[in-house]
Amino acid sequence: MSSTTESDPDLGGEGIEVTEAAAEEALSLLEGEDMDTDVAGLRLFVQQGGCAGLSYGMRFDYEPDEDDTVYEHHDLRVFVDPASMDYVGGSVLDFEGGLQGEGFHVENPNVVSECGCGESFRT
Repeated sequence: MSSTTESDPDLGGEGIEVTEAAAEEALSLLEGEDMDTDVAGLRLFVQQGGCAGLSYGMRFDYEPDEDDTVYEHHDLRVFVDPASMDYVGGSVLDFEGGLQGEGFHVENPNVVSECGCGESFRT
């Protein structure tokens, strides 16, 4: 079952969606790190850098920060800080397997251009 929890219900904009494949992969990795999946989660953030100006970052955190928006899909908690939310609202986090494309990917409707590697973007 998929549910979304926002830490601030008055926050404007669109949320973050997570595919079942991405949630399963992230939960498996969290459990492999002996992290409590009821509290810990995947942090999705945007940072300066890359050939197009901005790039995505992801890491596991033991708990959300006080000002994070927290989403929960397929039992995976996703933490997004307020500055990153301006860039990733409405995005879908997916996981693709395969020989060349394996990894997490962000499908972001706010992107106006991307570099060839697909990891750097501009809004």
